[in-house]
Amino acid sequence: MNQQTSPLASLAPSRFTPELNRPLRSRRKEPQEFPGAFAVQYMLHIEEIATHIVHCAIKDHKALGPGLLESVYQQCLAYDLGKTCLTVACEVPIPVTYDKVKIDLGFRVDMMVEKAVIIENKTVEKLLPIHEAQLLTYLKLTDLRLGFLLNWNITLMKNGIKRMVNNLKP
Repeated sequence: MNQQTSPLASLAPSRFTPELNRPLRSRRKEPQEFPGAFAVQYMLHIEEIATHIVHCAIKDHKALGPGLLESVYQQCLAYDLGKTCLTVACEVPIPVTYDKVKIDLGFRVDMMVEKAVIIENKTVEKLLPIHEAQLLTYLKLTDLRLGFLLNWNITLMKNGIKRMVNNLKP
């Protein structure tokens, strides 16, 4: 009996999701684990995610405008990023490790995209240095490289996007 096979069936089973009929994106790996070209591929993957984040944020802000609660923008952005086949987790708990002891203090990242990029949503008049310090701390605690501060309470969204990096290595 002949079975019909998907054109993607030749991919390794761990890289294929039949119900979505598309290959899965690779999961985050530390750049130092990849020699040469793989580190470049990792950075290109991060930049692809960043492009989707900025595009969706601007699109959502055009549709909704300023003045809503942070949670509204967060849910709309998560929905739009999900439509681009990116994995988005909201309100992700971040434990702190001190002297080899894991302490759960209730720190929560607003959004984590593909387990590679952090998004902190704000609805404030102006982003302050404490907001930048918060995002940088979250990046350090999670050992991620890229994060975005999105201030939704602004007339033009491109002026409310702050991109930050942690331990950027050439």
